Amino acid sequence: MIGKIERVALREVWKHEAHDFTRWLEDNIDVLNDVLDITLSNAEREQSAGSFNVDLVAEDLSGNTVIIENQLEKSNHDHLGKVITYLSSFDAKAAIWIVAKPRPEHVKAISWLNEASSASFYLLKVEAVIIGDSPPAPLFTVIVGPSQESREIGETKKEFAERHELRQRFWEGLLANAKLKTSLHTGVSAGPNNWVGTSAGKSGLSFTYVARKHNANVELYIDLGKDSEEQSTEVFDGFLRSKDEIEAVFGGPLVWQRLDGRRACRIRKDFEIGGFVDEEKWPDIHNTLIEAMIRLEKALRPHIAKIK
Repeated sequence: MIGKIERVALREVWKHEAHDFTRWLEDNIDVLNDVLDITLSNAEREQSAGSFNVDLVAEDLSGNTVIIENQLEKSNHDHLGKVITYLSSFDAKAAIWIVAKPRPEHVKAISWLNEASSASFYLLKVEAVIIGDSPPAPLFTVIVGPSQESREIGETKKEFAERHELRQRFWEGLLANAKLKTSLHTGVSAGPNNWVGTSAGKSGLSFTYVARKHNANVELYIDLGKDSEEQSTEVFDGFLRSKDEIEAVFGGPLVWQRLDGRRACRIRKDFEIGGFVDEEKWPDIHNTLIEAMIRLEKALRPHIAKIK
């Protein structure tokens, strides 16, 4: 015969969170080892964290501190704040938050903490169950915890954030220098993208700086909008018919990208002298790009003016 699991109200098993559940968990900390990927021992109650008291402080097999916060009700912001406060106060390597009902926003928050922090965060759901006439037993379910995937996601996010900050500083330096030599990009603000551009005076045409990790370019970007590929190509072909004259004024060959089947075309000059990650080369890169942009505008401006 197979019995049927029935849920029991937590307050029928542990009437008081601190006096009953936390005391019970202190004496039975090994029940968490069955569901976690860490092994806990030496649990102690009510350890002081400034003016607060953390429910339980335990150790993992390496002797690292692990804090445990219990909440026999629906998760709330107050306890999430306590978890983070206790973790930092005890310089713990892991935090375990045990709740009766995890809110979706707190599941998301713990997932984010595992991506963004070097510490490990666990959100556990606790239930009390019986089978037939058996005494109630705890049922712990890991709702979210740390993983190699979350760590990798966190590192990727950190790398992107650092890359965006570096690019913004690259553009800030370039635009400040450019304003001393040309008014073309005067109204442009630096951002985290890999390009900054300004209107060339005709709708769909822009003079653009582009920077990648170790190379950069200046270009006239031609994009007359969605469903306007043919018009963009026609404009490009108009420039192409004056290719020799444009390159003579520019002072060298350009890269002509018609990009058939795409909505945009480009006329560009590439440079392999470094990119936004080569911070020690920024002054030379900025000067080279600005000088090339001035020549590119001079070469193309008369032809842009002829576009109807």
